[in-house]
Amino acid sequence: MPTEKQYVFHFEDAYGMGKEILGGKGAGLAEMTHIGVPIPQGFTISTEACNLYYDSGKKLPDFVVKQIYDAIHAVEAKSGKNFGGDHNPLLVSVRSGARVSMPGMMDTILNLGLNDTTVEVLSKETGNERFAYDSYRRFILMFTNIAKGHPRTAMDKMLEELKEANGYKLDTEVTAAQLKDLVAKYKDYYKSVFGEDFPTDPYVQLIEAVTAVFRSWDNPRANVYRMMNSIPYSWGTAVNVQSMAFGNKGETSGTGVAFSRDPATGEKVISAEYLPNAQGEDVVAGIRTPLHIDELKRRMPDVYQQFMDTIQLMEKHYRDMQDMEFTVEDGKLYFLQTRNGKRTPAAALKMACDMVDEGLITTDEAVLRIDAVSFDKLLLPNFVKKDLDKCTPIAKGLPAGPGAGTGKLAFTAEEAEARHANGEKVVLVRAETSPEDLIGMVASEAILTMRGGMTSHAAVVARGMGKCCVTGCSAALIDEEAKTLTINGVTYGEGDVISVDGSTGNIYVGDIAKELPDLSSGYFGRLMAWVDEARKLRVRTNADNPRDAKQAKDFGAEGIGLCRTEHMFFAKDRIFSMRKMILADTKEDRVKALAEIEPMQQSDFEGMYEIMAGMNVNVRLLDPPLHEFLPTKEEDLIDLAKATGKTLEQVKARCEELHEFNPMMGFRGCRLAVQYPEICEMQTTAIIKAALAVNARHPEFNVEPEIMVPFILEIKELKYVKNIITSTADKLIAAAGSNMKYHVGTMIEIPRAALLADEIAQEAEFFSFGTNDLTQMTFGFSRDDATKFLPAYYENKILEEDPFKTLDKNGVGKLVEMAVKLGRSTKPELHIGVCGETGGEPNSINFYHKAGLDYVSCSPFRVPVARLAAAQAAIKSK
Repeated sequence: MPTEKQYVFHFEDAYGMGKEILGGKGAGLAEMTHIGVPIPQGFTISTEACNLYYDSGKKLPDFVVKQIYDAIHAVEAKSGKNFGGDHNPLLVSVRSGARVSMPGMMDTILNLGLNDTTVEVLSKETGNERFAYDSYRRFILMFTNIAKGHPRTAMDKMLEELKEANGYKLDTEVTAAQLKDLVAKYKDYYKSVFGEDFPTDPYVQLIEAVTAVFRSWDNPRANVYRMMNSIPYSWGTAVNVQSMAFGNKGETSGTGVAFSRDPATGEKVISAEYLPNAQGEDVVAGIRTPLHIDELKRRMPDVYQQFMDTIQLMEKHYRDMQDMEFTVEDGKLYFLQTRNGKRTPAAALKMACDMVDEGLITTDEAVLRIDAVSFDKLLLPNFVKKDLDKCTPIAKGLPAGPGAGTGKLAFTAEEAEARHANGEKVVLVRAETSPEDLIGMVASEAILTMRGGMTSHAAVVARGMGKCCVTGCSAALIDEEAKTLTINGVTYGEGDVISVDGSTGNIYVGDIAKELPDLSSGYFGRLMAWVDEARKLRVRTNADNPRDAKQAKDFGAEGIGLCRTEHMFFAKDRIFSMRKMILADTKEDRVKALAEIEPMQQSDFEGMYEIMAGMNVNVRLLDPPLHEFLPTKEEDLIDLAKATGKTLEQVKARCEELHEFNPMMGFRGCRLAVQYPEICEMQTTAIIKAALAVNARHPEFNVEPEIMVPFILEIKELKYVKNIITSTADKLIAAAGSNMKYHVGTMIEIPRAALLADEIAQEAEFFSFGTNDLTQMTFGFSRDDATKFLPAYYENKILEEDPFKTLDKNGVGKLVEMAVKLGRSTKPELHIGVCGETGGEPNSINFYHKAGLDYVSCSPFRVPVARLAAAQAAIKSK
């Protein structure tokens, strides 16, 4: 049985306990209390209580329930209010709060504690019947939707029908009497759905709400968000229970959200919105489009000044841009929460540089402030200016998320996901987004909403993902049932294409050309200078052609860590020669066919060496199974038969002979060189001749080729292939009268090679981990087939991350650490890198830094991300 340790902490007693226990929101509330920010009283139920809830079969132990009740009694004593009492009723909000911000992913319930008795007390004591019943109506709606998990669609429709029947445009026009009737309808609906009356005991309401927040930690959208952001399931979420501050009491009340700097651009201006006579959900959910913060200044100048002063205080205290929710109740200001705000990658870059200039943070802290996961969004395309200037926008909304996006209209998240899976580019258009729309938002090129502000769900989530987004486009009339978008009397449907500019908020008809931003100077250049100064890991790229090599070099790559030569063989003008080689009956015929390919390969390698200008270029010898080069279409088989002088039956028989049941573990990699040494000889010849030619033209480059042997499992295997390489290379170098050096190494991608790394290092000058194959063989998963069953593994918490995307540190990671240790025990100077998919993934890069690797290699567009992640790993390890 678990011991009765403390799981519930009052804000004033929790300062310094940290996000691990209190969650980000709870830690923030404790700290705000400590520095004197006005917040409603309350307490935090810890992340440990969340894990205890799941460990106890999704039930809160009685002793934790007692601690929650004790905490409520303490809030009653401090506030002089009564929870469920017949005078001065205490109402509370119940909010989630994980240790890292997950905006829109989990759930909140407001106005808890209301029932038929307390709503009348609240009405009489405030003299505001409309406010009391509006609060009750909201509570029943949220409780039904969140605590009971039932869709709110039918209840929302009841309100919309009431407004329509009376000609109302705003919720605030609904009268107290009408709200009373609506509450009765909501309760009748609740009973019809659940077969029981709406709960009147506030203590029952409270525990239902707390457990609902804990359940939301495991809801589908939270699970998707955690996987996207590598947030461990074991962290859990905290729950914060706070006295209600009412923004819907009347015209001297209101609610809003504020950022201490602009989250879209990074400008040092307070970005805030205010909605009079409303509650927080109206702003965050995008139900109503809020007003500029100047509205608060116009209505209540003293409150506005206190608001501005408090924001400055909090940014100075936290030394970071703050995202705050606030409420004004009868002219009194309360801050409900603060957290380090989500921001676009471009805004993060500007803020980090500006805060260094302001003396708020160091350059190391600036590097740590940038989210490596979304850093590549800085490379997002924007519309080509000359093409954009020719276009006239059909509508304008709020520029809520970065970049530019074009696609056909999709009206539901499910539709967007399905069409994206079929290769179609779509723009998700919604009246407003809800957390359930996350999967569709991920799948879309851009997001457009009719309602909502810069702090609505759509805006915050899109910014976090680096997704192009425009919100609050009031000219857009979106009919989700009819699947139409109407702007200025023109109706568009699913087949129509629109372009969305997330930087300006403009919407255009049709496709507009896009281009990548210039990242050579400015904030990007400053940050990357700090990054390169801090990091220990070098960053190379995976490139198979001069175009990719140049792109990677422009992004700061320090060499090529993987040149896959098989991609060169697949070119249309070469594949035929390759096929003739495979079908050859004699070595002489094979050599003849390979002789056709050799000058093409040499030309490719010269192009790579020229572009990299003396940087390391690591060429992997031919790796995939031979059957992948053979045709499958009848007409191609006939052409091949004619070219080789064979019958169609002979060609088909050879194709059948080369077919393998498990090709990824079959005749590939170094096994090809063992059986057909002439392939290895040809490739070595092309590599060495190319290097000699480039060095002759550019002596300053001093190219030293790296030749990598794939799929090694045994030292004798490597030694055999290495002898082919060295005998071929040495003859060519001697014939050229050169003293050019070259290096022969191997990939570690078979578990046996990792276990025998000390032996293999005797013959290898370098190791490069091929984590794609190493993961396949360690897990026993086929990378191409695992997608069929991995979702069930994620759903059942057997795995939390895709092991092909993020390194499996417990299993594959141990093999990496073992191979590094064993290899360097034989050869201390052994150069070690990684060239698999995980070489560009920030969490994996942190592991590779700790494991002592020399470099990572990744795709060209991941190079800036890898540089940043390598620097962050070095700074964190100081």
